[in-house]
Amino acid sequence: MSATEVKTKTEAEKASAVKSGSFVQENQKSLLFIAAAVVVMIVIYIAYLRLYLAPREGKAANQMHVAQDFWANKEWDKAINGDAGYPGFKKIISEYSNTKTANLAYFYLGTAYLNKGEYRQAIENLTNFRGDDNIVAAEALGATGDAYVELKDLDKAETYFKKAADKASNKFLSPIYLKKLGLVYEAKKDKASAADAYKKIKSDYPESPEAQSIDAYIGRVEAK
Repeated sequence: MSATEVKTKTEAEKASAVKSGSFVQENQKSLLFIAAAVVVMIVIYIAYLRLYLAPREGKAANQMHVAQDFWANKEWDKAINGDAGYPGFKKIISEYSNTKTANLAYFYLGTAYLNKGEYRQAIENLTNFRGDDNIVAAEALGATGDAYVELKDLDKAETYFKKAADKASNKFLSPIYLKKLGLVYEAKKDKASAADAYKKIKSDYPESPEAQSIDAYIGRVEAK
């Protein structure tokens, strides 16, 4: 590199530094304003969590236990709509949106509709549920698959049973959803995929109740 090139590069770097420093100086007030606005937004958000959301979370949780009792007793209409002054899951979702309790209510409400045979409503609520717990999240995905089976939408049922089996990733739920997935494949006349789903139960979850009779399912699809 020539001395002229070095000098040119050095001068360019200095010019860049000057411009950068000039930008900060010229826009210092704007930058300070933006920084202050960010701090204010953080303070407002923390206040929102502490002063608004937390009390609502407590009220929602206190009111939902009766609806959960109705749900456990398979009193689906009361679980959905409430009874005797206690709200059902629909009202909890409406009145306490953005709370963890309302989010969980979507799961309960969706499964209640599923048991009532109202499959579109079941899907709408189950897919609104956002679960951190893998087991409940897997159950929501599996229940959505069940609803799609009832609606004869086997492609979407396949998608949700796959997701449910992957999400659960345990010996209790995954074999259940893999078996349902296999049955969906059979209904779609996809014998090879059905056999793969059944064989995965046998290889990955040999101690599960589903594995005890899975050879019959494997033999059935391989014989076709």
